[in-house]
Amino acid sequence: MIGFLLIGILRDKSRSLLPMLVVGVGAMLTVFLHCWLTGIMGDSIELSARFATGHLKVMTRPYAAEAEQMPNELAIIGVGQLMDELSQTAPDMQWVARIRFGALLDVPDSLGETRAQGPVTGWALDLLSPGSSEAQRLNLASALTSGHLPQQAGQALITHDFATRFAVMPGHRITLMGNTMNGSLAFANFEVAGTVRFGSSAVDRGGIFIDLRDAQMAFDMRDAAGEVLGFFPKGFYVDATAQAVQQAFEAQHNNDTDEYAPVMMRLSQQAGMADYLAYANTMGSIMVMVFVLAMSVVLWNAGLLGGLRRYREFGLRLALGESKGHIYRTLLAEAVLVGTLGSTVGTAVGLALAFWMQTVGIDLSEMMPNASLMMPSVARAAITPPAYGIGFIPGLLSMVLGNALSGIGIYKRETARLFNELEV
Repeated sequence: MIGFLLIGILRDKSRSLLPMLVVGVGAMLTVFLHCWLTGIMGDSIELSARFATGHLKVMTRPYAAEAEQMPNELAIIGVGQLMDELSQTAPDMQWVARIRFGALLDVPDSLGETRAQGPVTGWALDLLSPGSSEAQRLNLASALTSGHLPQQAGQALITHDFATRFAVMPGHRITLMGNTMNGSLAFANFEVAGTVRFGSSAVDRGGIFIDLRDAQMAFDMRDAAGEVLGFFPKGFYVDATAQAVQQAFEAQHNNDTDEYAPVMMRLSQQAGMADYLAYANTMGSIMVMVFVLAMSVVLWNAGLLGGLRRYREFGLRLALGESKGHIYRTLLAEAVLVGTLGSTVGTAVGLALAFWMQTVGIDLSEMMPNASLMMPSVARAAITPPAYGIGFIPGLLSMVLGNALSGIGIYKRETARLFNELEV
């Protein structure tokens, strides 16, 4: 029966071409938009994780309450011991200490007098220890636009946009002015090792990257750090796994009454990321639902027109003794076949477009020069396993639903009037 219906569909283009085109276009758009949204949101989440939130973050309780202000006077003391504890709690994760800070960067002239000043957001991370993966995690090598990575203490990286604005070149000396952990003023001189550009306006506007030990000495934070970040080994955030690690850590510190006791937060609990992750998870369902409804209306109308064209055919089949239920079921079977064929073609085209967009991307940097969110300036699609099947959901559902609605008219035919209708 299926082979018979398939031959009929392929031979009679007038009843299959339009529905197949509608299904194919809908499946293509569903697959492409799914990959597009997955790529943009996934890149944004991972960018935020690498620079700010980690997959898990450990802070002191008062620091966590004011984390957006980077209050290093509330930093973790004894960070080495804490990292040893974390390595025992979750040995599969990578734990790194960081200091984030706001400061004023002073650029001197040839006489040592101030030539320019500008505010910067700073990241202090382990850049010089053998085996450290921090430079790789932030893609510092690929982000270099001039110079080289820090190779010794006292060297720093600054963002390309800041360097261009103040005419700073690799090899120039700069002075970092900030606050120590105890609240006094801190001054530290650095040599610019290189400039970097990440493609995120929130970072590129004004950022500086120095080694963690340099920051600890400059800000009087020996064996202290503002944050300890944890990263999953595969580089992708899994909320269920993060929650298990968080519960294990909290079980060890439930009875800790110290005001500065450490607390652990998942990525989904930080900086509005819970809403962002929920939005990312629901957008796919909303998109599929919209396409199912829109395509069902189109295919319903196409089915009604097809039913009018096939009115005589259905009458003959009823007159020859075929039951209404059997005709209706064959109509639904045709819908499944047409939906499958259209969805297959549409999915293939959508994946091809998504692959191209994943490789090339679209540069959006000119559209968001003052963006405060950490978003990649080059928007790329991402092909994930669900993309291979998501196009079949609106394709099959809309086709079957459209034919099911339009085929109800079969049951309204009166057998006693068939001979008059058919003029037999």
